[in-house]
Amino acid sequence: MDLSGTASRFVLHWGEMGTRWGVNRTVAQIHALLFYVGRPMHAEEIADTLGVARSNVSTSIRDLQGWRLIKLVHLPGDRRDHYETATQVWELLRTIVRERQQREIAPTIAVLGELLADPAISKEPTEAKLRVKETLELLQTLTAWSDEMLRLDTETLTKVLRLGAKVKKLLGRDNHVDAPPSSGEAGSPRDITAADLLGP
Repeated sequence: MDLSGTASRFVLHWGEMGTRWGVNRTVAQIHALLFYVGRPMHAEEIADTLGVARSNVSTSIRDLQGWRLIKLVHLPGDRRDHYETATQVWELLRTIVRERQQREIAPTIAVLGELLADPAISKEPTEAKLRVKETLELLQTLTAWSDEMLRLDTETLTKVLRLGAKVKKLLGRDNHVDAPPSSGEAGSPRDITAADLLGP
């Protein structure tokens, strides 16, 4: 398969960005190719299109399957294994976030929790214990928030991510984020509902 100039630039750039995200270049290029063409491809076609070794493609496919970013499919009348990826970008986002949470965030939360539960931490400086505790709380909060976001349907999730400054306005915050008005002060914000944030 010959790629157009546009397709080739997309695939090459995705591979370059992959290396910056800690992903093997060929792995990223294969995923970009499947996403761009939007149809199943077999390993030989992928190797020929990208100009990489068949063995490299096989290894990269296993990596992508491990990330749940591609799946094996079979086409009628063709005995070869084909592979495809999701073509909906929001579905890809959900997959990547879940996998990174499982691989990177969850183990860190577990280790920090173990450190705080270990009696030995009582011998550590108070400031160090506080930093570990705050780091754990931050990661737990971010994980809970992202889990909630990922459970939303795509339309609602899109609205949430586009809210921007609207949230700050509805919460009654300007630049004084550390000094919210008390409930008895004039201009105190009422409780914010989902309808306020998401609109009609």
